[in-house]
Amino acid sequence: MNFTERQNKIIEIVKEHEPVSGDRIAGYLGLSRATLRSDLAVLTMIGILDARTKVGYFYTGHDVKPLVYDQLFDLPVKEIMITPILVEQTLSVYDAVTNLFMYDVGSLYVKNEADELIGVISRKDFLRFVIGNANAENTPVAMIMTRMPNIVTVTPDVSILEAGNLLMKRRVDSLPVVSKDNPLKVVGKLTKTRLMSHFIQSGNDSNNS
Repeated sequence: MNFTERQNKIIEIVKEHEPVSGDRIAGYLGLSRATLRSDLAVLTMIGILDARTKVGYFYTGHDVKPLVYDQLFDLPVKEIMITPILVEQTLSVYDAVTNLFMYDVGSLYVKNEADELIGVISRKDFLRFVIGNANAENTPVAMIMTRMPNIVTVTPDVSILEAGNLLMKRRVDSLPVVSKDNPLKVVGKLTKTRLMSHFIQSGNDSNNS
C-alpha cells in the first residue's frame, strides 16, 4: 500500500513521540486535528497505528493487514455505490429542494435531454441561493448548479481508497460514478456517509469473524 506524504509524516511523528495525541500530531504538522481525522482513521484501521483513549497513538510496527486492506480500501467503487437522484435542468429550485428532502440526500445530479450529466447541486448551493432570494419557484436549477467540467467523477472500477482521497482533496460530499464508456452517463453515486458506513460494517464483520 502506498501512503500519502501526510500519512507517512504522521507515521514518523508517532514513531518518534509515541504515545502522542492527535492534537500534538496536528501541531507538529501545522494542521488542525479535523484535517487529520481521516488519515488517523485509515492508519488505525489498517493496523499501522494503535489508538488508546486518553493516552494517544502508538506505532504498532506491523505491516498493513492484507485482508483488512482488501476489504476496506481495495474494493472497487461499484461494490458500495448507491443509486443517484438525477433531475432535469429545467426543474425549479423549489422542486429540487423538495426532492432533496424527500429522498434524504445531500446532493442532486442534473442531466440534459440526452440523460448526460451536466451539473451537481449540493445543500450548500441551495442554502446560498435561498438566503435572501424569494424566487425559488421560478428559478431553474441550471442557474445555480456546479457545471461540468468542474465536477469530479470516478468510474466504477476505481478503488474505494482512491475515491476517498478525492472526496477529501476536493472537499466534496459525493462523487458521481460514471460509465467507463461514457464519462457523462451517471451509473451511481459515492458519498462520505456511504464510505463511512462501509468502514463501520467491515470493522464489525471483522470483529465478529
